[in-house]
Amino acid sequence: MLQPKLKSKVRCTDHEIGEITRVVLDPLSHEISHIVVSMNGSGERQVLMTQVQDVTEEAVQLRAPSADILALPPFKREDYVTTHEVEISHLEDNIHVTPGEVLVPLPDLEKSVKRRTFFMNFTHVIGFLIGLPLAYPILRFLMKPMYADFDNAWLKVGNVSKIKQEDVGTQFKYKKQVKEVYMPEYEVEKNVWVLRATPDLLEKVYQGKDVDFHDAKGKVIWTNKKDIPYIAFSGKCPHLGCGFKWRQHKTLGQVFLCPCHLSIYDAGGKVLDGPAPRGLDALPVKVSPSGEVEVIDMEFKAGTKSPIRIV
Repeated sequence: MLQPKLKSKVRCTDHEIGEITRVVLDPLSHEISHIVVSMNGSGERQVLMTQVQDVTEEAVQLRAPSADILALPPFKREDYVTTHEVEISHLEDNIHVTPGEVLVPLPDLEKSVKRRTFFMNFTHVIGFLIGLPLAYPILRFLMKPMYADFDNAWLKVGNVSKIKQEDVGTQFKYKKQVKEVYMPEYEVEKNVWVLRATPDLLEKVYQGKDVDFHDAKGKVIWTNKKDIPYIAFSGKCPHLGCGFKWRQHKTLGQVFLCPCHLSIYDAGGKVLDGPAPRGLDALPVKVSPSGEVEVIDMEFKAGTKSPIRIV
């Protein structure tokens, strides 16, 4: 079954009742558990996916009559947060709501914070702020790894033999060891998108100029040459850091599309539509004579017009 889309019409067994305004995600199964339906002026209702009989490109058919849906409790937006306010790994592999606002239930512990607890916590915060100037030098020493230089090591992510066509995004997944403060080292899964670019695409991306990459002190650590036909993009959307996909768009053709808020980019990373403040973030990339692709794993601050490196 297709996944529901925002603005899709919703029909009951007797007649149409409204349209979808949001979807609700089960944070454990990573599946859509409910749709939120605007009831044509009668508020919003949260409907279980088990009540959905069929989903098409334009509409959602429910199993129940309209009176049953109208009798459901009104939807309470304050009981939910967006998936950008909580981190759910691999969400983009399961949810492809295009477009749609994806919500998850707010944990009961956070909904039931008492007024007294609030003021107790507020008092603790004030005490912390007063003591912070004295504690800062000690904390700075203990947390020294957080202030270390960027990791500019090259990482092997795969072989160019995986790329079958020019100007088409190919995802390479890899694993990286991460060390934070004095916590044990752990492994994270990451991804980049790599293209074998035609001369026309290289010209659009580089505009006839090589691109330099810098370390934390501003020193050039690598230069992507304008005539090397491989381009690598960070796997995180510059809007809010979501994962994006290579998709076929009805009018724009093949594009990079982020399902969270519908930011759309062309093969060269240029923003074509949506709220993204800048294009996709290019990474240092090199390819060995045997075709092994290597990148320097960089991350940039989301939501800014210019890329600001944070990792």
